[in-house]
Amino acid sequence: MTSFPASVRDGIGFAAELFSKAGRAVVLTGAGISTPSGIPDFRSEGTGLWSREEPMEVASLNTFRTNPEKFYAWFRPLANQIFGAKPNRAHLALAELEGSGRIRTIATQNIDLLHQKAGSKNVIELHGSLATLSCTQCFQQVGSFSYLEPFVEKGEIPHCPHCGAVLKPDVILFGEQLPQRAWFDAQRASRDCDLMMVAGSSLEVLPVAGLPMQALDRGAHLIIVNNSPTYLDVRADAVVQGDVADIIPAIAEQVENG
Repeated sequence: MTSFPASVRDGIGFAAELFSKAGRAVVLTGAGISTPSGIPDFRSEGTGLWSREEPMEVASLNTFRTNPEKFYAWFRPLANQIFGAKPNRAHLALAELEGSGRIRTIATQNIDLLHQKAGSKNVIELHGSLATLSCTQCFQQVGSFSYLEPFVEKGEIPHCPHCGAVLKPDVILFGEQLPQRAWFDAQRASRDCDLMMVAGSSLEVLPVAGLPMQALDRGAHLIIVNNSPTYLDVRADAVVQGDVADIIPAIAEQVENG
């Protein structure tokens, strides 16, 4: 059992109380929920992906179209980390809360499939997913595993089995719109929920950062679990700062055990 400061224990207890009273809870997760699984976030100084690379130079749609080799050279170590990652205690706790009916929907900014690996069923992937790849010429979609495994191991850039063009992971790069269906579903869930928990997101990337406001505007309660402040801390019912892999399981334990 993790020992928490009194202020964190109070926040966990209040968050659990809000969950126990909610009937339509939604969770919005960001990169911070996957860092305990060994996947780097984007903005942490020294360790974040964008502390080492200029994002528009390696992870933009324009770069992929004009120089896919440059994109894949940057992407290979990240793909290796993602494929080797396992769900951590926060992912597993959220899956348990969903399984017991406490959570209706998980909307995630992550592409790592860790929520699904943990057992969550109703997951909205706002920034796409590594589960599939799409051809840049004939638009055929294929499952990713048989293509990304040799890419990670040998650096072989995946090509379409139908026309031979380069395959693109179905993740959202800079310069791309969010997947329309996922965005509509996330907005609908945010507007319909009576509780939203933000977990591991700095709420700095629009338009996803605006989803909690849509929930608040319709009277929902808001819980924020993150290791740094967000712009909505002043509007939240409960703000719990710390490691999501410790705090979310503690919330789930109190919810389930009373």
